[in-house]
Amino acid sequence: MKQFFSKLWRPALGVLGLAAVAVYSTGSCRAKVEPGQVEFQPGIAIPAGAEIHTVSAETIASLIEVVGTVGSEENVHISSRLSAYVKSVAVSAGSVVKKGQTLVTLDDRELREQLAGAAVQLRQAETEFKRATQLFDSKATTEQQLTAAKAVFDAAKTQAERVKVMLTYAEIQSPLDGIVTDRRIEAGDMANPGQVLLAVYDPTRMRLEAPVPVRLVDKLGLNQKVKVKLERPERVYSGRVTQLVSEIDPLTRTQTVKIELEGASNEVLPGAFGRLLLEETPRSAVLVPATAVARSGQLETVQLVQGERAVRRLVKTGPARDGRIEILAGLNPGDRILARPVAAAE
Repeated sequence: MKQFFSKLWRPALGVLGLAAVAVYSTGSCRAKVEPGQVEFQPGIAIPAGAEIHTVSAETIASLIEVVGTVGSEENVHISSRLSAYVKSVAVSAGSVVKKGQTLVTLDDRELREQLAGAAVQLRQAETEFKRATQLFDSKATTEQQLTAAKAVFDAAKTQAERVKVMLTYAEIQSPLDGIVTDRRIEAGDMANPGQVLLAVYDPTRMRLEAPVPVRLVDKLGLNQKVKVKLERPERVYSGRVTQLVSEIDPLTRTQTVKIELEGASNEVLPGAFGRLLLEETPRSAVLVPATAVARSGQLETVQLVQGERAVRRLVKTGPARDGRIEILAGLNPGDRILARPVAAAE
């Protein structure tokens, strides 16, 4: 009998242990919490040290953006003055050149032959003129013959000088310090008078040309300071109005305004897209730090402070200026927002 009970006590002890665990897991040994509701708190908790901005209305001048294109004050299309084959081209698009630097060399063999022939004729005419002068001094010829000899000599001299000048056109040089933007000729091609071979612009004198609606032209005057916003590089430049073209485009009803860009030397490329910023009549507007606006696809939001928490608020924005952005809808004066979103509000 003793041996029988010694075999049963261990399994019985295991069963009792399992029963104790089951009872404990049901919570019967702990104090019960009465059922109830937990209050929902929207948004997120505002972290310590977060910068809070109080929204206020202020008077600003509305900005009107007029689209324009960047160009150079000096943009030269270099062409040939001779009809000759191209011997060599020393530059390519993007090359930096100096004033007087040889860009294209033309085949000048025919001109050199002409110069040699003109030199022979000049020497012969000079000899005849000297001989006629001696004969006239000794009264062995008439003044008419002397005049004719001088005319032949002057014509030969003029022809020789003309060929010399034409020979200088065989080396086409840069008229300014600048950058080559276009190369339209290659060695072996035939260059004809008036044919554009290269284009060179001055990168230190850049300007914006903008077709300004007639109703806005009166807001501009010569030497007036304006703001110009470019996309490449992405920044705002100060500008000065240098020209108001006195002609209205009959199709668009605009006048071309040319604005010299300050501080844009060697930074801006011709053809860059830009906007002339013009101010209209002042009005009331709500501006907030640009850092306060978060974007997700087409949605723009700020984090509105409510008590100790911040909730997401959809807004509609306008143009940005000086590190701030205009809020067209979604906020009112007196609202408080986080100057920098700390997390996506729920």
